[in-house]
Amino acid sequence: MILLRHGRSSANVAGVLAGRTPGVELDEVGRSQAEKIVERFKGVPVAEIVCSPMLRCEQTVAPLAAERGLQPLTEPELAEVDYGSWTGGELRKLAKDPLWKVVQAHPSAAVFPGGEGLAAMQHRAVSAVRRHDARIAAEHGPHAIWIACTHGDVIKAVLADALGTHLDNFQRIMVDTCSISVVHYTQTRPFVSRINDVGGDLSGLAPPKRKRRRTAKPPSSDAVVGGATNA
Repeated sequence: MILLRHGRSSANVAGVLAGRTPGVELDEVGRSQAEKIVERFKGVPVAEIVCSPMLRCEQTVAPLAAERGLQPLTEPELAEVDYGSWTGGELRKLAKDPLWKVVQAHPSAAVFPGGEGLAAMQHRAVSAVRRHDARIAAEHGPHAIWIACTHGDVIKAVLADALGTHLDNFQRIMVDTCSISVVHYTQTRPFVSRINDVGGDLSGLAPPKRKRRRTAKPPSSDAVVGGATNA
């Protein structure tokens, strides 16, 4: 699974917590980032694109979806955090709120007034990506590559789960706009192979070619030892 954060939005530039505010679009830089995704994914087969219902995510995957002839599947559980009354607030002002320190140092305890808690967000997001990963593997094969386009905090929460680290550590993870992070789910544990990748060759993500008669085996749950590879 490839976690793709949406491109830069008008709210990112304005320093505003967009949250679930409708109509927040990509800015000029964000649109350029979205167009460049098409080139980055050349040579990488994509079985499906699953997308947050936020407009900025839909705009981010639109060029690639059009080029591949794919219809993105909207997944409400990958939506941005419901920041409640914080939605639309200026970050410099929100930083003065006592809750800000909780969000930074003890996010698992943070619940936004009138909104949701970060722990609840992690639960629904992880459940969603694991559900889609199992479904896509069943429909397209165990090595199928798919994209989940969502938001920074959502991606950080999914990565924290995959890394086996507590949500209180998720603020240590950097996820830039239009970056990709890669998680491989296996029977017993996930493997994280990329985090916050904003450029470079993605051809290595393509699964190895196999003979048609050979049944594809599910990804191994064993970790690589020494100089071996997963290929």
